[in-house]
Amino acid sequence: MGAALLVRGLTGAGSPAPALPVHIAATGDRPTAAAPRQTGVRPMAAAKPVRVLIPAAGVDTGPVLDLGLAADGTVEVPSVKDADRIGWYDKGVTPGETGPAVLIGHYDTADGPAVMKDVAKIKAGDRILVDRADGTTATFAVRALQQVDKAHFPTRQVYGNTARPELRLITCGGDLRDGHRPDNIILYADLLPRGA
Repeated sequence: MGAALLVRGLTGAGSPAPALPVHIAATGDRPTAAAPRQTGVRPMAAAKPVRVLIPAAGVDTGPVLDLGLAADGTVEVPSVKDADRIGWYDKGVTPGETGPAVLIGHYDTADGPAVMKDVAKIKAGDRILVDRADGTTATFAVRALQQVDKAHFPTRQVYGNTARPELRLITCGGDLRDGHRPDNIILYADLLPRGA
């Protein structure tokens, strides 16, 4: 299901690839771990995400798009006209529930830089805040980042069940090849206790 996650609909704008920091692994099945996991965090009730803030990357976007499955079975991605917005994979859990909630945003499109253009500024420990339809905010701390070739997308690691509330944020990376970026950059984040 996730193997071609961000291949469809992405064409590069000719902008340079992100200057990726060393804490992003170039390939492999495991993300580069940096920040410890939080323990003793209580899951939140289901509530759709409505806004996403990532201060380290200057992201403040909403409303959040609902993304399902495309006709070919791959996960949908935001359209080019919605390149400044982040989408939520609505076949999974909502951010804050137990399990891996998945958000997806473009790094760039044929029209230029997009919502995740500054992904290289994000590092372990940075916050991702997700405002939810019930008026609450789920705050996550980035635990690890991973860059993988789309042909080797770690589907189980991204979409597989977890025993705690976690977040995945997926975008593209790598130098342009035939108008597309060959890699995915995946941020893994853990829910923080409320008020943290």
